[in-house]
Amino acid sequence: MDFDKDHVLTNLRNGLLQGADLSGIDLRWSDLREAKLAEVKLTDANLSGANLTQADLAQADLARANLQNAVMSNIDLCGAYLYGTQLVDANLQAARLINAKLISADLFRADLSEADLTSSNLTWARFFRTRLWKADLSWATCGSTSFIDVDLSQANGLETVRHEYPSYLDIGTLYFYAQNNSPETFLRGCGLPEDFITYARSLTTNSIQFYSCFISYSSKDEAFVRRLHADLQSRGVRCYYAPEDMKIGDRIRSSIDRAIRIRDKLLLVLSENSINSSWVEKEVETAFEEEKRRGRPVLFPIRLDDAVMDMDIEASWAADIRRARHIGDFRDWTDHDSYFAALERLLRDLKASDT
Repeated sequence: MDFDKDHVLTNLRNGLLQGADLSGIDLRWSDLREAKLAEVKLTDANLSGANLTQADLAQADLARANLQNAVMSNIDLCGAYLYGTQLVDANLQAARLINAKLISADLFRADLSEADLTSSNLTWARFFRTRLWKADLSWATCGSTSFIDVDLSQANGLETVRHEYPSYLDIGTLYFYAQNNSPETFLRGCGLPEDFITYARSLTTNSIQFYSCFISYSSKDEAFVRRLHADLQSRGVRCYYAPEDMKIGDRIRSSIDRAIRIRDKLLLVLSENSINSSWVEKEVETAFEEEKRRGRPVLFPIRLDDAVMDMDIEASWAADIRRARHIGDFRDWTDHDSYFAALERLLRDLKASDT
């Protein structure tokens, strides 16, 4: 299209072209600082190298626009449509991208430090060596999104990201992620297998401090187990647990068996409820098999009541545990001090040995 570039630049700065259709315009290396471009249509426009610092492009249509090397710090792109937009090497520091549609956008080496991407749509977007230091991704939507050689460890809001379908993370991104206490919910949402997440932190140079655990319990004791699981996770113990009353089927049974086998310990929550659970009994049998295979203890029992100490107990497996194992005592778990004293003892015993 044929535009008078100087005339367009003047009117953009003054906000006289708000909502105008400037599709395909060539504004390479233009000075558009603080320009008023709200709702402007810039589809297929060339803005490579342009200076858009503090410009207002709220609700603008930038589909397939070329913004390579553009300076866009503190820009307002709230609600902007950036489908297939080229943002290679763009400076988007502290940019406001709330509700922006970055579908299939190319963010290779872009700097999004401290950018606000709250509720943005990042499906099919390409983050390759993109800087996301203190960027806010709260409630953003991902799906087939690529995170290649990206340090996500300092990004905020990852635990709230919505996942339409799996995304792609390379080993470099996982290494950065695993170094820090980053939320594993994000990795799960990206489609990484639970087994892989459990050992993802072994990618770092830090040694594993605690044995990983599978928690076996009765669903009737779920209040305790939820609290214990949260506290163990927050202290660096990798845990997995599944509801005791799930429907037993071949796929579920095999996945539970596999989950037990890849973890160091089966943390068994003994109570009157769990002793009478056929599901828990099957998990204990798997743990006994693992002990034989590995030649070392796997079962790690704790108790919530005195049921396991009953001499007339009918469950033979529970009686064997009472006779042969030291059992951690969480009977007073509803008392704050008693619970945390028992938790500290448990953490002490779960510390991984060097051998």
